[in-house]
Amino acid sequence: MSSFVAEVLASSGKLEKEDIGTKISRLARRVEEAKGEVCNMMNKKYEEFIPSLKNGEDLVNQVDEYSMEIDVLKSQIENEVQRDLHVAVSEFSELKQQLEKSTVLLSVLTQLHEFDTALETHQQALLEKNYAKSATHLSKAQHSLALLKSRKGVELKMLEVLGTELIIQKEKLLYHLGEEWKQLAVWNLPPSSASGKVEDFFQWTLKTELHLCNMTSKRKSEVEPLLISILQGFAILGELNRKFKFFSQILLKYILKPLIVEPSLEVEIELQASNAVLRFSAIESKSDHESPAKVYQKITTVMEFLYQHLLYVPLWDSMDRNEKKDINLAELLGGMIWEELSDIIIKNCLVFSIPANSSQLELYEEVIKATDKFEEKLKEMGFLQSQSTDLLIYARNVNVHFASKKCQDVIVTARNLMTSEIHNTVKITSDSKISIPNLPNRALVSKVKTVSSDMVNLGSGKQLSSQTMCLPTCRISESVQKLMELAYQTLSEATRATPECAVQLFYTVRNMFHLFYDVVPTYHKETLQKLPQLAALHHNNCMYIAHHLITLGHQFQCYLPSPLCNGAATFVDFVPSFRRLGTECFLAQLRTQRDELLERLSTSRNFSSLEDADNYSAANKAVRQVIHQLKRLGKVWQDVLPVHIYCKAVGTLLNTAITDIVNKIAMLEDITSESADGLYSLCRTVLEEGPGIFQPLLEESKNKKFQEEIPIYVPKWMKFKELMIVLQASLQELVDRWTDGKGPFAAEFSPIEAKNLIRALFQNTERRAAALSKIK
Repeated sequence: MSSFVAEVLASSGKLEKEDIGTKISRLARRVEEAKGEVCNMMNKKYEEFIPSLKNGEDLVNQVDEYSMEIDVLKSQIENEVQRDLHVAVSEFSELKQQLEKSTVLLSVLTQLHEFDTALETHQQALLEKNYAKSATHLSKAQHSLALLKSRKGVELKMLEVLGTELIIQKEKLLYHLGEEWKQLAVWNLPPSSASGKVEDFFQWTLKTELHLCNMTSKRKSEVEPLLISILQGFAILGELNRKFKFFSQILLKYILKPLIVEPSLEVEIELQASNAVLRFSAIESKSDHESPAKVYQKITTVMEFLYQHLLYVPLWDSMDRNEKKDINLAELLGGMIWEELSDIIIKNCLVFSIPANSSQLELYEEVIKATDKFEEKLKEMGFLQSQSTDLLIYARNVNVHFASKKCQDVIVTARNLMTSEIHNTVKITSDSKISIPNLPNRALVSKVKTVSSDMVNLGSGKQLSSQTMCLPTCRISESVQKLMELAYQTLSEATRATPECAVQLFYTVRNMFHLFYDVVPTYHKETLQKLPQLAALHHNNCMYIAHHLITLGHQFQCYLPSPLCNGAATFVDFVPSFRRLGTECFLAQLRTQRDELLERLSTSRNFSSLEDADNYSAANKAVRQVIHQLKRLGKVWQDVLPVHIYCKAVGTLLNTAITDIVNKIAMLEDITSESADGLYSLCRTVLEEGPGIFQPLLEESKNKKFQEEIPIYVPKWMKFKELMIVLQASLQELVDRWTDGKGPFAAEFSPIEAKNLIRALFQNTERRAAALSKIK
């Protein structure tokens, strides 16, 4: 029986496997036995020293026999057992693939079922107006569709149909949510065409209204769940931010910004049976800009209205299926509008509340407190989360903003003065002063001694007049006097300001003078070139500014912070530039007038042949025009320029004219007696009317020294008078006035000029030759 079973098993391949196992077990036992015998033999060999060579050889033969059996078993395992193993693995792999395919198919069917169930539940919830539930199941359907798309082997056409259906249902839900939202938040806005005129826009703004479903009514238990469901539906679909972004932009443009910009707008809230209405009302306002406290009150009223009737409801966001995140609607809206709202408040309200004078800085503390209280109120309602905001930072940095505003106002005022007309003048005398406001800490300069007497003692009995350093009497532009007063007032403000503000104000004054140096010559360039009076005024203006700049920094230096008080507060470096600016402008005008004088004298026909009536008329006209031009300049300059500058200016021009006349007469080759009489007549006109341009003003009528000192301002005056004598003198008189080169004739004319005049005036005779021989 056993042999039959063995044969059957051998034919199936299983007996061989069983024999191999049996052989392995038997071989293992025999190996263990051999191992024991080997150990025993080694112990006897190296411990007991018993000769056992024969036993060792027997053991070696046993080991060799066992090794051969092991090799045979290995061969059987590799050839038979391993082959069966590959067959089994292949069978198991097929089974596994079949199982995985079935599992995937089952998962697809499950997800299809979930998708269908979610859509059905969504549609039922939509009919019941349970928008939160509808959006939740729509989100689940979208999640199931996303899993289906990630599976392989799902029919593509079916996925497209499901995706289209999902989009249709989502748009349907959004449509219903939008319709419900329109009923909960209703805007009455002005038309876009109303922004053309300011008056029309203001009238249309008064008609702006926001209607919210009244949560305080008796229907609150019915309406509030609906409001929550609508907002929750937007949140689940990811549309809440977009909806509130649009709402926030309208709120800013049509409610908050008009309240900030227009002082005559007031907020009005009306609670009706089914709605809460926010609208505007007009009030009388005399100011162009509302106070910060009033603006904060208006904005707080709007925010409380929104919080009480819309933003108080709790929401959660289920876009993440594994985690629900709470949504604070007030925080959401605040995050959308706060940055822009702060910017509008700063630019249209806080900027105009910055004090214009340092004395008003203490009053600004009320604005800081109002700003802090305003932000605390917004934080209570949840609109703000951060501890420090740009609005409060701006309000607290009042010193910086005061300095910036003050500096900006100073520069704007200075530029307006520089570009105003400069012909409006004021008279400056030695008693003219610029009033300086009372400076703080007078004890700091108590060491400075004041001299009350009119004379300053220099020692050794010498005294210096108190008017030594005063500007001479002249006229300057009224705008320049105001500009200098502005500089003193600004520096006075700097002495009472914080160190940073003081430094900024000081350098603003320096920038003001830089601006004058660049703007005035450019802006008034044409008038300064054409009008002599304005050129003289500009000269005086520059000298007036330079005069004050010498001591301007020293007057305020000890009141200013470091490093200004250590010598940096100075304007002395401007002095040479301003003096040069005024001098160059006036010299350019003098050159223009000189060229006009010489051009008029060029029409005199070189004063030749005056016996001819036409020649005499031309020469006489040229001289008259010169005298007229000088008198005209005298009228526009005499009351403007300082006396010594005026005398130098007209003296230089008169000297140019008579020099040209003398040179032209000295170059004549032939002067007849009639021509000599004509020349003398013309010269006498200049001699008589020329000093008239030095006529002093009425208040200086007793002082005749300017006319007496004409030769000082007109270097060629004596030569001109000597020429008149030459024209009427005889030959002998000329020789006598030469007096071997020591007489008045020789003092004014060179030998060559003297000989030319004698040759032109007298005929060629022995007497003339004798006279010429004496001219050496």
